[in-house]
Amino acid sequence: MIDSNDKTKYWLAESLIDLMNTHSINKITVKDIVDNCGLTRQTFYRYFKDKFDLVNWYFEKIADKSFKKMGNGLTLEEGLIKKFQYIRKEQNFFRQAFLIDDCNSLINYDFNCIYHFYLNVIKRNTQKAISQDIDFALRLYCHGAISMTIEWINNDLSPTEEEMAKNLIKSMPKQLADIIIK
Repeated sequence: MIDSNDKTKYWLAESLIDLMNTHSINKITVKDIVDNCGLTRQTFYRYFKDKFDLVNWYFEKIADKSFKKMGNGLTLEEGLIKKFQYIRKEQNFFRQAFLIDDCNSLINYDFNCIYHFYLNVIKRNTQKAISQDIDFALRLYCHGAISMTIEWINNDLSPTEEEMAKNLIKSMPKQLADIIIK
């Protein structure tokens, strides 16, 4: 069940997604977003700092439905497939959102989400602090996974979601795979 706060947030997200079909995210303003859905700027700023905060919130909702369910009944591969299925449904949103590369960007937000997800899996599976070499490998893997996801989006979602998930898992450095994939 979606509460009224989330309904308003979804209206704003849907408005942004609608605008992204005809405008670059760089050209879309908060005024455009609220005018498109009949809300006020005051309402927008009650929930979000800026349009990038809205993008990140929407991504978080997608991640909650897919990637973050791993360990709660989904395997790593199943979670990744679900994430890629959501991305496919929202390809234009993701294509536009990944164009922004600043401190409040989806790239950085996605990195932090997947880095901390895997970090928690490693800590849970090893019951000890992460070493510097494992941390370096994890950061490198997360950056690479995001780059490959962006490339996949920009290549019209080829290969399939299943192939992307398998490729990302196969490309995981052995030292990470031995800890993460149980």
